[in-house]
Amino acid sequence: MPHPEAAPHIRLGLYQERSSAVAATITGTPTRAIHALLTIHGFESLDEQTMVMARIDSEEPHYAEQAARALRAENITVDITPELREEIDTEWTWANYPMPWCSREEIREVSNDAQKIYDDIRHGRLIIHAHAHAHDGWTTVAVGTYREGPSIHLHGENHLRTESMRYDNPVEAITEFDRLYGDAVRPGPAPATSTEHEAEQARTSLPSTADTPTAPAADTPAAPATPRLVDAHVAAAGNHEALLNDFLESHKEWEKWRTWSDETTHAVHESLVLRAEFVHEADRDDAQWKIAAYESPVGERLWHATATATVPVAIVRALLESLDSADTVEIAAGSVVSEANVWEATRPLFDADWDHSVDGRFIRWQAPGDHSAGVQFDAFAANFRQSDLPVWTFWGEGSADAPEWALHFSTHAAVSVLQDVAVEAAGRYAKPFASARRQSSLRSASPVPASHRAAPTRTR
Repeated sequence: MPHPEAAPHIRLGLYQERSSAVAATITGTPTRAIHALLTIHGFESLDEQTMVMARIDSEEPHYAEQAARALRAENITVDITPELREEIDTEWTWANYPMPWCSREEIREVSNDAQKIYDDIRHGRLIIHAHAHAHDGWTTVAVGTYREGPSIHLHGENHLRTESMRYDNPVEAITEFDRLYGDAVRPGPAPATSTEHEAEQARTSLPSTADTPTAPAADTPAAPATPRLVDAHVAAAGNHEALLNDFLESHKEWEKWRTWSDETTHAVHESLVLRAEFVHEADRDDAQWKIAAYESPVGERLWHATATATVPVAIVRALLESLDSADTVEIAAGSVVSEANVWEATRPLFDADWDHSVDGRFIRWQAPGDHSAGVQFDAFAANFRQSDLPVWTFWGEGSADAPEWALHFSTHAAVSVLQDVAVEAAGRYAKPFASARRQSSLRSASPVPASHRAAPTRTR
């Protein structure tokens, strides 16, 4: 007796080799109708059971959800993995987008138009002429002709590529292109961008999840997860990803935004004057956290801080928690540089018997005993508001010049934030025999009084 064919089932999940691409895994008996429907929504076949959507505008999760709705309307079972669902539900924006007046939906429309141009070039519907691209000083420009349509000038790359001019014939288009760009014109199509290379790779190689079976039933014990090897220094510092997620989960007044490249996450306070940027794959010596305080949602930056990937999680947590104060505007405004404020910021270090010294422009506090951690104040840099030099440096496991981890603050950083970080550092590197009374005094250090906010003192 012949066995009935299994009903097709589609599982949509992230393509692991490229963060925003989406793979569709078909189980059961695939049909031409299934493939046709997925193709309409931007998927391309890798094999009979696997299709992938890889775009140049990082909008795959959005269009994958649209595809799921259309397929379900045809009574086709579609599952979305939790990881993809999180990407679908996460708000994100393009960093430094050149058209800031556009709404999120308008940005998506511009990106989709760029995707259509890219697909037309890739599928041979739009031919880029042999002597037809240039760099206009800002971006790539090109000229091409549709097989059954007009000739056009193109401006921009990836999600920002647009049609800038339209002509009735190729001769007119090429002549005008040569007139506009002259010696900058180069032969052939412009080289593919890194984004285009990544999309092409995703469309030509099976994802590592392609052979993964559908999710087990709830009563089936899950296989143990394969341990992920991490850098020893990062492991010692703790899980910064978990800290970010915990902070956003417990502080609803902060909203999560992902950038287009998926390399960073932004946490933005509802006041829009405090923002934190987290770099997911930062090297151990690079800034993984970037904190910025602004005068207003559209005003200038007043002060900022950076933390390397190796800073202990407890210290970064103290920094984030300190930002989440009842008076957000006051914290964002920061504090003037004065003798009183320097003393107030470092009072927890004096209370913990940290060694204090002055070396030229630098005032230093170092952990008692082995000097395994320290805080440094640069009196010279403090006189320049927009200087790239850090005014405050918290460091550990090394020296101030070559630390294992470092947390930097610019001038005018809020005293209350500096003090909260100092409390955590003092507690972490306290003497083993520190009294309970002293430890209690560290945790209860009071914020700087308004009367201490004196005029800045300048070094000679």
